[in-house]
Amino acid sequence: MWHVHGSYATSLVQGRHTYLIPVTPDRGPDGRGRAQTWDWPSTAVEVTAEQCADADVDVVILQRPEELEGLAARWLGGRRPGRDLPAIYLEHNAPQGRINDLRHPAADRSDLTVVHVTHCNDLLWDCGTAPTTVIEHGIVDPGQRYTGELARTAVVINEPARRARVTGTDLLPRFAAAGDIDLYGMGVNDVDVPGVTPHEDLPQHRMHADMARRRVYVHPIRWTSLGLSLLEAMHLGMPVVVVGTTEAFEAVPPEAGLVSTDVDRLVQATRDLLADPLRARAHGEKARAAALSRYGLPRFLSDWDRLLEEVTP
Repeated sequence: MWHVHGSYATSLVQGRHTYLIPVTPDRGPDGRGRAQTWDWPSTAVEVTAEQCADADVDVVILQRPEELEGLAARWLGGRRPGRDLPAIYLEHNAPQGRINDLRHPAADRSDLTVVHVTHCNDLLWDCGTAPTTVIEHGIVDPGQRYTGELARTAVVINEPARRARVTGTDLLPRFAAAGDIDLYGMGVNDVDVPGVTPHEDLPQHRMHADMARRRVYVHPIRWTSLGLSLLEAMHLGMPVVVVGTTEAFEAVPPEAGLVSTDVDRLVQATRDLLADPLRARAHGEKARAAALSRYGLPRFLSDWDRLLEEVTP
């Protein structure tokens, strides 16, 4: 399994298996190796291309079209995922484009299983005759850390300037009118919005500690599978105000804050929570309970175990 999405991989490698993680000297996209900013268990083992070619592999987890199209076979000494080795295509992303053109790269592949991380993705992607299943996210619990002592808003967006409307970056001035925003993520220093303070690429444990001191978490992203930062904020015990697209209505119960496509309502809810610490804490407790129930790590790993047993001989 390539190290593609750090937070997801961090959860997946907590299981009871040995995970072979490709590594290259430059630790580039095709060989990042073990995480440098998360604590992975010793069962996540770095392998070079030479080591991988001879490795005893039970199943390959693919996550990008280039892995399916030849990268995996080159690393595996010519063994083809799905044909020579059992394979799973883990699809993290919501599709982009016109609804009639949303064909998945693994569409019609009867020799592998496509795993979607949300039911919304399963609904939108056209996988043809390829077997599909949904394994909802699981989060390594950061613990109940919410204090809400600072009447400020936390937002997490990676590359907000480049991704712009997709991540709701254009909505930040409207939310900043309700209260000052602390913006976390990669590339946040590129955002220059009054009332928004960037915190560039903090280590996860420090980001969680900082976020938990803020009174409310705002999730302005228009188009995503389901932001892991939203689920992490809920695990921390934060009340959440969420743009109601893709999977948001499934993930966030009404008692956890507000999910809506009405930005004026979202901004007003943010303002109200910033002004009412007791109400904010009550919503945050409900958010944490909901996140632990639906997106806890034990359920996630159990779902993966079942699938791995199904696809391997």
